[in-house]
Amino acid sequence: MTENAGAIVSLRGVGKTFESGTVALAGLDLAVTEGEFVSLLGPSGCGKSTALRIIAGLSEASAGVVERAAGDIGFVFQDPTLMPWASVADNVLLPFKLGTAEKTGAHTAVTRALARVGLAEFADAFPRELSGGMRMRASIARALVTEPRLLLMDEPFASLDEITRFKLNNDLLGVWQELRRTVIFVTHSVFESVYLSQRILVMTPRPGRIFAEIAIPAAYPRDERFRTSAEYAGFCRQVSEALGKAMAAAP
Repeated sequence: MTENAGAIVSLRGVGKTFESGTVALAGLDLAVTEGEFVSLLGPSGCGKSTALRIIAGLSEASAGVVERAAGDIGFVFQDPTLMPWASVADNVLLPFKLGTAEKTGAHTAVTRALARVGLAEFADAFPRELSGGMRMRASIARALVTEPRLLLMDEPFASLDEITRFKLNNDLLGVWQELRRTVIFVTHSVFESVYLSQRILVMTPRPGRIFAEIAIPAAYPRDERFRTSAEYAGFCRQVSEALGKAMAAAP
């Protein structure tokens, strides 16, 4: 895959039809540039996760062109998918064991990644000893440990309570501002997408395609003042209206 016009990821006319005959994506076009925080927003089953897996190279497109710049990719799944028999540190070390990343300094990188997500004191703990939010932090640390150029996140906070979700949203933005890696974040929450993103791509129901692109030009860092502001409410209303129109445009 090659870089296209400065985009770190570019999809043009991408379609995905599963062996069952289900058409998940049709005519999907998107481009994401270096350092952006972009959310894919849409209802459950609209193909958001499928698009993310195609970007990651975990699934092949049935049609269209997929271009991705060279560099490591970190992937955070909906479930933390931690190895229950391994410590938090060993779980975070896994990309070095399985991948081609330079292994020199791997343990230092694990320590750094755990500190970034607030788990420095839990390196020797096991997943069963952690809360749901802490397990997700460990999963994020594992995705960040090689400091990938592209971070893909598939509804990572969907199963968490609202308070934990808000806290992890803030922590994620802190990490993104520190590292300035490209993030593509899948969510079905209008409120989460507005809070996190520089740009939101609203998708139609299956077969998924981009219906609207909405910029969120609010300044970073974002905090509770933004979350309770009229500006935030206005963006949420704009995105909600676009999502409603996307749903109505479904075939």
